[in-house]
Amino acid sequence: MTSQQSRPLVPELNKINLLGDEASLLKARTALKDARRWVIKVGSSLVTNEGRGLDEQAIGEWCRQMAMLIKGDEHSPPRELIMVSSGAIAEGMKRLGWHARPKAIHELQAAAAVGQMGLAHIYETKLRENGLGSAQVLLTHADLADRERYLNAKSTLLTLLKMGVLPVINENDTVVTDEIKFGDNDTLAALVANLVEADALVILTDQKGLFESDPRSNPQAQFIEVAKALDPSLETMAGGAGSSIGKGGMITKVLAAQRAAGSGASTVIAWGREPDALLRLASGQSLGTLLWASTLKQQAKKQWMADHLQLKGSLTIDEGACKRLRDTGSSLLPIGVLGVDGDFSRGDVVMIKDPQGQELARGLANYAAAEARLLCKKPSSEFERLLGYTGEPEMVHRDNMVLVRG
Repeated sequence: MTSQQSRPLVPELNKINLLGDEASLLKARTALKDARRWVIKVGSSLVTNEGRGLDEQAIGEWCRQMAMLIKGDEHSPPRELIMVSSGAIAEGMKRLGWHARPKAIHELQAAAAVGQMGLAHIYETKLRENGLGSAQVLLTHADLADRERYLNAKSTLLTLLKMGVLPVINENDTVVTDEIKFGDNDTLAALVANLVEADALVILTDQKGLFESDPRSNPQAQFIEVAKALDPSLETMAGGAGSSIGKGGMITKVLAAQRAAGSGASTVIAWGREPDALLRLASGQSLGTLLWASTLKQQAKKQWMADHLQLKGSLTIDEGACKRLRDTGSSLLPIGVLGVDGDFSRGDVVMIKDPQGQELARGLANYAAAEARLLCKKPSSEFERLLGYTGEPEMVHRDNMVLVRG
């Protein structure tokens, strides 16, 4: 990596494991090695060398590693990666000749507009040099708060991953206000991890990881090697401010890990300029602080659906569909749906009932109620004629469904 920034000045003290038992530690060790879909976040201080302009060499190095992970080899299967990159405002400040981060929202928006050009260009260039296509995606909190925009963003990102294109995401700082901004890209990265149902969140920062207290003021502070992401003591350990360029300190990273754990994604906080950091994490090496999500991704998602108390509608299915759902774990196709009740939207949790009206399962509807009624008992070849577009082949995908009665 670049020599412009040296290794963080932290003492090499004993590492401590907060998991408490060997079985949990062994499971946590495989969290990154087994993870297939990653969200990687890199902070402003790394991307811009603490405000001295975009670091092309460092960005190129991360792009090289990401290309290797996406392509895979005989020792490592291909991964799906999404990059969340800070740096637009910092790069804009540099181009505008500003030495201190402005506080006025319109000035931040102006800096982002200027810096976003350079940030997108360098990622596109470096990824192309490594044989990867790239896409720029700008998000605001409003995009993820609105159901339709949330689902559209999810569909776009998953489509890009299927195409082998690496999405580079940033907050849309040119249009945010105090009411809708994420506040930091650690939070944005966690929300994206939830959005795409990632297996892992990797936060690359200018610190080695999490200590039990600030090592700058306590030379005896012990390094946290591994802990449960939802351990309440972590928030106390993570107090303190970030750099003068970025907005997030260690506390935002711990809170991001907690958000990501809600959907079953484990988080690693590591020094971004560690040689081959991403490749070493993928190989199972211990690097940085691992905040382990003890609930697996599908378990977390299905538990959320099973616990859903307010269902906005239901689908009644025929006996053949019931048998397929019970015996083979298949998706629910519209041709097996006998009737639709309620007024639900795409993405709502709905009840799936057998012909006798007994609940069999529940899941996320791929279609709103009005469209679902049109598709009842219809094969996929009829979808375009009925809807005016070619939609999802499933009424409820098996990955978005949980059986509540066998």
